[in-house]
Amino acid sequence: MRTIVLSVVLIIPLLALGDDLDMSSSIQEVKKQHEALFLDMPGVVSVGIGLDPNGNQAIIVGLDGSHPETKAKIPAMLQDFPVVIQIVGPIKAQ
Repeated sequence: MRTIVLSVVLIIPLLALGDDLDMSSSIQEVKKQHEALFLDMPGVVSVGIGLDPNGNQAIIVGLDGSHPETKAKIPAMLQDFPVVIQIVGPIKAQ
């Protein structure tokens, strides 16, 4: 009886998270699939996960400057996730 109760207690929090678990791992997978392609583009210095202006999970692509030709090649969406382009400036190792 204790085993059943313990199992239920451990499983219920996972069920409560529901789609959040799937969404988090899904955006991480999408980022991982496209990160190298983005980083090969001129001016791209970072690729991460954050929020778009509406508060939705988004893939954030950081540029070191304007780079209109690179911006034109970056899609607005990747597999149901918005892509946000931010000018972050050059990144220097310290």
